[in-house]
Amino acid sequence: MAEEKKLTVLQLLPALQSGGVERGTLEVAQALTKQGHRALVISAGGRLVAPLTKTGAEHFTWPIGKKSLKTLLLVGKLRKFLAEEKVDIVHARSRVPAWIAWLAWRGMNTSTRPRFVTTVHGPYSVSAYSAVMTKGERVIAISKMIINYIVRNYPKVPQENVRLIYRGVDPKQFPSGYTPPDDWMRQWQQEHPGLAGKKILLLPARLTRWKGQTDFIDILEQVIKTRPDVHGLIVGETHPRKQAFMAELEARSKRLGVCQHLSFISHRADLREIMAISDIVYSLSREPEAFGRVSLEALSLGKPLIAYDHGGVKEQLAAILPEGAISVGDIGQAARKTLRWLDAPPHVPEQNPFTLERMLTATLDVYTELARAPRSK
Repeated sequence: MAEEKKLTVLQLLPALQSGGVERGTLEVAQALTKQGHRALVISAGGRLVAPLTKTGAEHFTWPIGKKSLKTLLLVGKLRKFLAEEKVDIVHARSRVPAWIAWLAWRGMNTSTRPRFVTTVHGPYSVSAYSAVMTKGERVIAISKMIINYIVRNYPKVPQENVRLIYRGVDPKQFPSGYTPPDDWMRQWQQEHPGLAGKKILLLPARLTRWKGQTDFIDILEQVIKTRPDVHGLIVGETHPRKQAFMAELEARSKRLGVCQHLSFISHRADLREIMAISDIVYSLSREPEAFGRVSLEALSLGKPLIAYDHGGVKEQLAAILPEGAISVGDIGQAARKTLRWLDAPPHVPEQNPFTLERMLTATLDVYTELARAPRSK
């Protein structure tokens, strides 16, 4: 039997700073190189370039995510790049890079050009601009919520081209029952001596209005009436433009009398450890998350998760911890469940279907299947 052809796969995204799309790009690149394929990434660069290139992938720094008419000048450059590098698969993960890739790809010889893949990572505003994310010969949807979004808003997309591939976490990185190392615990206790002996409620979410910080404070207010031994943590990046919202949250916590029971902690690289020492983790986004990777990381660690029953997080809970789902905006229900779980934590199953290995296998299967598939005329 002939040896399987090794592929050259190019992924495009605006930058490689941080975030789920960026981490997914890195993980796919690593999986490709591990199997002997060639992994290329074009982005404006960022802190994840170094770990990317350590996997054996190649990075090319282009301003491909810049929302400017000048970015269209990259179309010809990319077309030339695709031909010179003999790219087999082009995988666009964001709208501006997808437009550049699609325009470059569309102008190539249909019998020899690369195959075109897109991933719909979220429910983008419905428009001709966003429609490019559905133009792939294969369109990856990261949850059933996203499949429904595509079907509802872009009914002309052939359903046979859409593939459901859930995001995934590595259970070795997020093992059930994980305990942080002693030196981390000592450092944490030095930084937060007031948390000793407290029950920790955690909302991991960047500071933005729809992520549920206001609801979390309201839940905390109800819980501490019965359980004054509780302390809430809001952990997430605070953009300078969000200072007014931060001030609002601090004022609310003072007005409701919870400021002594609440800490705001900016972006941390050790969120896994903070989740591991927490008693309950929350996902309170008022708008449905396309997937919600941090929620899955918490569940993988064996942490009870209370979450609004919509979006991709709803799909996670349905598969792993159905009793964690609560109605969107129902503060009373969240507080009552919190009090019950503080007394009797639920069992979180160790096995879950949302593993990194499954995600990577399914993604590489899309590449190899498409590379072999007949070309449409």
